[in-house]
Amino acid sequence: MKPIKILPFLAIAFSVMSCNDNNEDNYTAITETYPAVLAEFGSSVDLNNLANYANQTVPAYITKDNSALNPISNKGATLGRVLFYDKKMSSNNTVSCSSCHKQALAFGDDNVASTGVNGTTGRHSMRLINTRFSVESKFFWDERAASLEVQTTMPIKDHGEMGYSGTNGDANFNALITKLSAINYYKELFKFVYGTEEITETKIQFALAQFIRSIQSFDSKYDVGRAGAPNDGAPFANFTAQENQGKNLFLTPPTFNASGVRTAGGLGCAGCHAAPEFDIDPNTRNNGIIGSINNTGIDITNTRAPSLRDLVKVDGTTNGQMMHTGVITSLQQAIGHYGTINIAPGNTNLDPRLRPNGFGQQLNLTNTEVNAVVAFLRTLSGTDVYTNTKWSNPFN
Repeated sequence: MKPIKILPFLAIAFSVMSCNDNNEDNYTAITETYPAVLAEFGSSVDLNNLANYANQTVPAYITKDNSALNPISNKGATLGRVLFYDKKMSSNNTVSCSSCHKQALAFGDDNVASTGVNGTTGRHSMRLINTRFSVESKFFWDERAASLEVQTTMPIKDHGEMGYSGTNGDANFNALITKLSAINYYKELFKFVYGTEEITETKIQFALAQFIRSIQSFDSKYDVGRAGAPNDGAPFANFTAQENQGKNLFLTPPTFNASGVRTAGGLGCAGCHAAPEFDIDPNTRNNGIIGSINNTGIDITNTRAPSLRDLVKVDGTTNGQMMHTGVITSLQQAIGHYGTINIAPGNTNLDPRLRPNGFGQQLNLTNTEVNAVVAFLRTLSGTDVYTNTKWSNPFN
């Protein structure tokens, strides 16, 4: 992995977080010191017994980690969890981060466009699984946020989403800080995490990012197989023949003729979604889908994607629609899209890997191949992330 350049903003913010969170395992917290937290959350937020966010087990074969500038702490992620689920983060107290990123759907949405305080989102809400384990540090489909920290408050400051935009009659972000500062459980939580009741955007960003990065999924059938194999290319002992075939097709690059037609090899999915993290290659460009949710014009700036882990549940049911337009609703459809790439007029940003020799790729997929890749993609799904209470709504 390339060395990480520390942006001045992040360096300052990191110093704020780290100076108040050292040796957190050595602190003695007394719940009675935080009566507002106890009254609001009961046992779901226990400051005497914090959930394990900071020291979760990560498989040895997982090597990507973008949390260096903001390491996960149990304190910070606990605050982040409350902020993530709190509808008071929106201007009319009706929308939270979790409204568009639902735990039951791998922190995705089953609405094509998510509902905000003043309308709907312009793109489908991205799943938030394993955001920590990615080389790509930018966020949103079009990568307009330089980091996850920056991303976390952009929906809050969006007129349509959470309504603290400072435009179109909205109050600005400072009004949100004033609002939160008057809430007793936030006074206690921010003091618990940072040593002071003062609330700032930077502190909110760092806590939210810690919680989001803590959401991890490594209890899949794939992980069981990978733990017992020397590498991804070797057959996995716990896989069926079909699943191993699908894995090989996923990993193996295709061979194309002069017209962009596949004549041998696999499907080359790993060229953009490398195992074992299955994150998106930061250098990817448009994937051939250039529509928009409102069917107005074309949108060729979408070059990011979430991890392929927990794309569906173990039983194959989807965690909401796929792609930035939500136009794909099944794994078969997703594979079929890449099977025949049509270079649409105006798409000047199509990824070169999808246009071999200048032609939209034609993979010549067979039903057997499609079914094998579907079977493999289902092995990337776990179960814990959907039900683990440390990622659940503390307000319930």
